[in-house]
Amino acid sequence: MANLTITVDDATLKRARIRAIERGESVNQYLAQQLREYADADAANSRLRRAAVDFVALSRDLSGSSEGHGWTRDELYTEENADR
Repeated sequence: MANLTITVDDATLKRARIRAIERGESVNQYLAQQLREYADADAANSRLRRAAVDFVALSRDLSGSSEGHGWTRDELYTEENADR
């Protein structure tokens, strides 16, 4: 595991340490998690974009039709349709 040194003013570090204690974590744990998220952001965004494209393609492939039939609120909430 690598070490990282950052420079921050004393007042900020003090407030960060207090907040970390309140949250039951360390400043180091928090910064390490934030750095992981920062490093992984491009991969996560790529997965989200790919999922969105896949969803749109799937919705086009599976485009169903109600054949003009609409439902009333009563029809949607009848006991008969409760299990669907």
